[in-house]
Amino acid sequence: MIFRNLRNVNNTKCATYDIIFICFEDEGEKMRGKEINKPVLEICCGSFSDVKTAYENGADRVELNSALYMGGLTPTLANLIYAKEKCNIPVVAMVRPRGGGFCYSDEEYDTMLMDAKILLEHGADGIAFGFLTEEKLLDEKRTKEMIELIHKYGREAVFHRAFDCIDNQDSAAEKLIRLGADRILTSGGAVNVWDGRKQLKHLQNQYGKDITILAGSGVKDTNVRALIEYTGITQVHSSCGSWKCDVTAAGNAVDFSYDETVKNCYQCADAGKVRKLAEEVSGV
Repeated sequence: MIFRNLRNVNNTKCATYDIIFICFEDEGEKMRGKEINKPVLEICCGSFSDVKTAYENGADRVELNSALYMGGLTPTLANLIYAKEKCNIPVVAMVRPRGGGFCYSDEEYDTMLMDAKILLEHGADGIAFGFLTEEKLLDEKRTKEMIELIHKYGREAVFHRAFDCIDNQDSAAEKLIRLGADRILTSGGAVNVWDGRKQLKHLQNQYGKDITILAGSGVKDTNVRALIEYTGITQVHSSCGSWKCDVTAAGNAVDFSYDETVKNCYQCADAGKVRKLAEEVSGV
């Protein structure tokens, strides 16, 4: 197969063998043989263990984070290296230094560029990021600089759900297309994708030929087929999350549990949920 970020194509003995090349020029995907416009399942992962679970149960791509409970922060380098070494699946790395919003100080921005560079140098297939101004508008200058850095490595630039904090999504989408972003992760500005399905359909119809719309937030095996059929979107994003217990986190004078509803627990990808969702997506 030929992908946009494939290196040293001329050094392969392509003419010697009967090889069929499938070009994913529109989206630059490396989707394990997925045909163009076939549905793609991306799993939001918080660790190498989650990546392994996603890979073994039918995911097409993963977004690697840390601290999923905070919406996803920049992952550790070790988790990325392990994911790339042990799982044959595209890995998009999150670059987000903290929770609480997407308008960053100069110091935070500089570290984000450095994080992105390091992650790209260690094999990240893309970077998920988002920059807003204090007015909740797209920060065009910083977005342009990040996209240029990512494309310098031949990887994918993904604007994450900071997009859902922008009131005028049409204007933001047009700017992201002009700046060269490859993909937008969005719920259509709603709490979940089903509530935002009308806006997702609009974004897909209006901009889907120029940028990939990745639907995320509340994607489940029970709604994904209807979502894809209604919106026309071909890529979906889900954490397929569940909780595992670690009894050392609570029950002491010092309590490190997330909150009262998930005492002694931490979030992880659920193999069964990934498998069911992958089956539904592949059946569309």
